Amino acid sequence: MSSVTRDRVSRTPRLGLFRVPDFRRFYGATLAGQLADRFVFLALPLVAIVWLDADEFEVGVLTALTTAGSLLIGLPAGAWVDRWRKRPVMISTDLVRAALLLLVPLAWWTDALTIGLLFAVALAHGMMTVLFEVGYTSYLPALIGREHLVEGNAKVAAARSAMSISGPGLAGPLVAWLGAPLALVVSSAGMLLSALGVLQIRKPEPPPQNAVTRHLIREVREGLRFVLGHPLLRPILFTDGIFSLFLITYQTMLLVFLSRHLDLGSFGIGLVLSVMASGGLTGALLARRLINRIGPGPVVWLATLCTAPTAVILPLARPGWLLWLAAAGLALVSAGGVIRLVSQVGLQQAATPDRLLGRMSATVRFVQWGSMPIGALLGGLLGGLLGAQAVLFIGAVGMTAAFLPAFLSPLAAARELPATAAT
Repeated sequence: MSSVTRDRVSRTPRLGLFRVPDFRRFYGATLAGQLADRFVFLALPLVAIVWLDADEFEVGVLTALTTAGSLLIGLPAGAWVDRWRKRPVMISTDLVRAALLLLVPLAWWTDALTIGLLFAVALAHGMMTVLFEVGYTSYLPALIGREHLVEGNAKVAAARSAMSISGPGLAGPLVAWLGAPLALVVSSAGMLLSALGVLQIRKPEPPPQNAVTRHLIREVREGLRFVLGHPLLRPILFTDGIFSLFLITYQTMLLVFLSRHLDLGSFGIGLVLSVMASGGLTGALLARRLINRIGPGPVVWLATLCTAPTAVILPLARPGWLLWLAAAGLALVSAGGVIRLVSQVGLQQAATPDRLLGRMSATVRFVQWGSMPIGALLGGLLGGLLGAQAVLFIGAVGMTAAFLPAFLSPLAAARELPATAAT
């Protein structure tokens, strides 16, 4: 980060990075992109559930394909992104995702909408999201400087959480009014605004190192070896993998349970999801304070252990006050997830040299998101065999158990961000 930027941040501690114009542009792009993602999260499954009458297994397959890109290109994505400047990656993937989302309303309008088309859009959109997220995570240290990573990650997490709250609340009525296929037009517009925001960033991005002499397999192997060999990054990887597996198992049946067992419409589902996401904003606002008080390492396992058990309330819910108690429990799960994310992302970025940031991010995402298609298929299969309610119980227990790898490792005692390894 330049000395001018440093001075702006230090002179205005309350505003901090918001005094930096490029960070404001990045933040605005994050808001637009995350709002678009929230619309996709609600609208795409509802297209399958309501418009195509998909069964539990088909919903599971759709959710699996949404995240299958991490398994298909997750590891090479890091090596590819490390070869390229990150900003063009983010812009181009946003544009492609915007175009893909428009295929669904176009197919619906021409009476050509099928579950196969939804599967294809979900897979292609997910692959573009892998490249976007790897570039996004790797770009932040170059944009704000490593000394501001905790603040930057907390502000970004707050933006994502704010959109997680407002997104379902806006998407629910819009889906009810326009229908889920047409609501995806709004998602496409959000992706376009995200691309425009990143395009307006003025700070030059340093060129990637040694782009000509790189070898893909060797690069992938180096990224894996770095993450798996690091005493702090390895337990984060396992904690993430377990939590993500059971989170997606849970979420695969979440909309099915709300729609078919509690008989909620689009507006009611959006409201429940907004209450759930409100915890994420609370978590983002508390994350820096908790990290400074007890340390980033303890936060990773404590946030999971103290919040994930409340996910068990939802499968016990019935229409009325118990439903909103369950939604409050989901809000607590969301708060814990964001607090953990802010802490572990700061640890990951601080521990990784610049030349390996893309590969570190891709390796983490490969495990975290690569477990998601497995969790979605597991949720769909178990949902067909045992029912949505039983799957929610299983998911809640699995998410709670995810604290163990972090708790039983050196991460449990890591009270400071590590010094960056030599580049």
